[in-house]
Amino acid sequence: MARVAESALDPGIAARLKRNPDGLVCAVVQQRGTGEVLMVAWMDDEALHRTLTTGRATYWSRSREEYWVKGATSGNVQDVHEVRLDCDGDAVLVVVDQTGAACHTGTRTCFDADVLLAGR
Repeated sequence: MARVAESALDPGIAARLKRNPDGLVCAVVQQRGTGEVLMVAWMDDEALHRTLTTGRATYWSRSREEYWVKGATSGNVQDVHEVRLDCDGDAVLVVVDQTGAACHTGTRTCFDADVLLAGR
């Protein structure tokens, strides 16, 4: 079922988003300066609005069905420096300064555990 939420997101930005059937866009999170991909999360219009206006990465938790600010309970904060919309409008790139682990498992990145192909 699609999320329906009131949001103060700029209508010009909202019009460019191509949301999935649940009303979400994929957010790829990257470390500023190094380009390291830290994690992937989901945003609806309100999460994107909060991220853009506060400078703190805010996501929609599909499992808990609530907003979460990265680091609010863990201390592993993401200070947002840049947000880019991809050419299709179905994903955003969130460039951050990560404090501590980005992954909920306690690792720096969510992409260091299962290497499917390396060093070709």
